[in-house]
Amino acid sequence: MTTTALRSLWAEPRATNVPERVWRDWVLVGALMVTALLEGLLRDDVAWRPFATIVAAGLAPLLLWRRTRPLACAGVAFGIAMALGLASLLGGAPSVGLDTMIYVLVFVYALVRWGSGREIVIGLAVVAIAAGIGMVPDHIVPAEVFGGFAILAAAAAGGAAFRYRAESRRRELDQIRGQERVGLARELHDIVAHHVSAIAVQAQAGQAMAGQRPEAALEVLAAIEGEASRTLAEMRAMVGVLRDGAPVGYAPQPGVADLVSLARRAPVPVVDVELPDALDELPPQIDAAVYRLAQEALTNALRHARNASRVEIRVVEGAGRLRLCVTDDGQIDPARSVNHGFGLLGMTERVQLLGGTLGAGPAPEGGWTVDAELPTKVRR
Repeated sequence: MTTTALRSLWAEPRATNVPERVWRDWVLVGALMVTALLEGLLRDDVAWRPFATIVAAGLAPLLLWRRTRPLACAGVAFGIAMALGLASLLGGAPSVGLDTMIYVLVFVYALVRWGSGREIVIGLAVVAIAAGIGMVPDHIVPAEVFGGFAILAAAAAGGAAFRYRAESRRRELDQIRGQERVGLARELHDIVAHHVSAIAVQAQAGQAMAGQRPEAALEVLAAIEGEASRTLAEMRAMVGVLRDGAPVGYAPQPGVADLVSLARRAPVPVVDVELPDALDELPPQIDAAVYRLAQEALTNALRHARNASRVEIRVVEGAGRLRLCVTDDGQIDPARSVNHGFGLLGMTERVQLLGGTLGAGPAPEGGWTVDAELPTKVRR
């Protein structure tokens, strides 16, 4: 299991959405350089004062590249720290370096926060070696050794925690965007498919009547123009919502009460709508879903039910549930299937999101039936 974890870490890509360098980075570098210079000048116990001061001040600018080049920055910083540790051992100095160089912990954090898996493994190995060399002198007690490694581990753990948090947030946003894309695709399909199907049916009827009844063909053309205008208006409304910075007009969504007007516009000889006499006030999600389900079922009848002369839309409410049943009397198209097309897929997704059920298939007496059942209360 340890081998699997190491392989997974080794293959980990770099963190995404690396922030750009900002003014605060320059302020941090400037403050550290000034602090290093002041410490080098004012402290009395600094070993190799000019060299240690130059190193402490000279490493600070590396912080500007800690996000984009985390391994290189950590390697240079702790490589120099390793060299200072060796110089301390060979030269007999108790400590070479300034307290200001505690900022090298930022490189450990940045390495784990922004680096790839390979960079993390290699960089932490360099950090551990450098820390071990720096803690070799005899005057270092075990408690200080443990404390030093604990501080390094805390810096690395902080980077890992923020990395995990950012990755979880990114995945959550990706999931939300995916759900939004599916919802938009479903709405787009429901709007366009219904109107275009109606236009196609009316155009076919117009062609059939053009030679015999020119005045009827003109009526069909007027109906086609109306459908096209409604399609264009709804498409413009959707594009207005999608465009960044465009004002959003939240017009009321069509609901159960609009099924009658939907039936009047349908190019089918007879569309019967049966609604409850006293329909309780429905949540907006349920109300809009019933309309879209009926619209899609009617669209499927226009497209697939050959020689359909009648479509029935019935809505029944009771016991906290709302049932929608759409039935046509057309001949069943052999290509029509309960698992075919985006329309039924979108209907199923819409119903499941609201905690309902959907059935679609041939009716016993002929034709096709779509039967949906939804709760009248939205799940929390």
